[in-house]
Amino acid sequence: MAFKSDIEIAREANKKPIQEIGDRLGIPTEHLLPYGHDKAKISQPFIDSVQDRKDGKLILVTAINPTPAGEGKTTTTVGLGDGLNKIGKNAMICIREASLGPNFGMKGGAAGGGKAQVVPMEDMNLHFTGDFHAITSAHSLLSAMIDNHIYWGNECDIDLRRVAWRRVVDMNDRALRNVALSLGGVANGFPREGGFDITVASEVMAILCLAKNLKDLEQRLGDMIVAYRRDKSPVFCRDIKAEGAMTVLLKDAMQPNLVQTLENNPAFVHGGPFANIAHGCNSVIATSTALKLADYVVTEAGFGADLGAEKFMDIKCRKAGLRPDAVVIVATVRAMKMNGGVAKADLGAENVQAVKDGCPNLGRHIENMKKFGVPAVVGINHFVTDTDAEVQAVMDFCASLGVEAILNKHWEFGGEGITETAKKVVELCESGEADYHPLYGDDMSLADKIETVCKEIYRADSVVMDNKIRAQLKDWEDQGYGHLPVCLAKTQYSFTTDPTMRGAPTGFDIPVREVRISAGAGFIVVVCGEIMTMPGLPRTPAAESIHLNEDGLIEGLF
Repeated sequence: MAFKSDIEIAREANKKPIQEIGDRLGIPTEHLLPYGHDKAKISQPFIDSVQDRKDGKLILVTAINPTPAGEGKTTTTVGLGDGLNKIGKNAMICIREASLGPNFGMKGGAAGGGKAQVVPMEDMNLHFTGDFHAITSAHSLLSAMIDNHIYWGNECDIDLRRVAWRRVVDMNDRALRNVALSLGGVANGFPREGGFDITVASEVMAILCLAKNLKDLEQRLGDMIVAYRRDKSPVFCRDIKAEGAMTVLLKDAMQPNLVQTLENNPAFVHGGPFANIAHGCNSVIATSTALKLADYVVTEAGFGADLGAEKFMDIKCRKAGLRPDAVVIVATVRAMKMNGGVAKADLGAENVQAVKDGCPNLGRHIENMKKFGVPAVVGINHFVTDTDAEVQAVMDFCASLGVEAILNKHWEFGGEGITETAKKVVELCESGEADYHPLYGDDMSLADKIETVCKEIYRADSVVMDNKIRAQLKDWEDQGYGHLPVCLAKTQYSFTTDPTMRGAPTGFDIPVREVRISAGAGFIVVVCGEIMTMPGLPRTPAAESIHLNEDGLIEGLF
């Protein structure tokens, strides 16, 4: 049976004018700032006007560790939002914006798939409303002002060897990872080493996604540490006097973007911090506003539950005062087989034993979610090659852990294919079972916070940190940063720092290679193993097959 591509399905969408979608949420037309006919930003005055309303229920969609077999976390998020509306609930979704780099590289976009998509998918996966461009511009302004400050006398006495602020571009470009700056003589400044990260790894992105309003945004931008002096004292963004102009550039980008699903249900798509090096969730302002407008809000966190859900619970919820009511853990039979040792080329053949062998990865994520006090259900994202016996093996495994697993067919049937999970989610939300709490307290030492995540979530035997790293953590505590949560940056493919170790490995250590402070965003980044903040393109990038056809329509995007 031949299925239509995501872009073909999206192109056939019967979209409603964005004013109708806003009207469903009670947003007056004058508070919608349209970008064309099918997307709009929400005004800050309207957001301010709904703050006294009661919050709806918050549902997190997370997943097992990602595999090349695919899991479908965003597709499930969109499908569940449609499914909740299908059973008569007032629900909306909140997801992240897509980065251009992965779109033209290998990963693809971030609008869902099949009959569970957010539209307009082409716009969302390309320039959208310009938020990422604004973030890139604000980040670049600060980069320029730092080097300009040094050029015109270096009043802050910045040590050129200790400029911590790198540049960004929203594209995968390995050639820019490490560069030499200011070459060419006196007129171009003082030569030094630098480099580029991808825009989603910028602290500006993390700040935009955690800030409550423009005043909070400006304060956080000013708090960013951009360099150090020879005595190792920090130089802040506010010392460079850049935070005001950066806020001006980010004024519109701070406002959530309203779009719709294929079934014309409302969706906020806003922000997109790197899920390794940052917290990997959509913006606080979008999620908190959605909770004032809908009875049920479905959101997601980047990568698997070990990396994404942990940061959602320990960073986003802690910082924003959010209290999730239910968790959906997405798994696929195909991914279970890969965790059980089956090669990607052999996933189409039935192998119940491999499914059983791979289930411990899912089991560990189920156990981890219980540590945050939020009830969970497992959503099995259906593929046409799944057999009844394989699906039953996953269900039986989950039942042995006291968690229900439900087969979802939203990719093929939209909201109608996930109503059973929607009903279960409502049941969990209304049960009063949720007793959310972060994994660790604010007053725990930074080193102990790192050890807690590594041992409780990743199940490491020990954490390897040399004395230099421990001394740096102690220095930050002495400077008043000890209350900050930790953001572990590691591979998403494994509980370990080795991406090839699938399943639920034991008997390993977590090596901490480096620690960084994101003082404006408000967390300590802990780099474990090798992490790329500037990805490269694959041998055959997706960009090679993306083009406009004779009708002027985009082909090859998906």
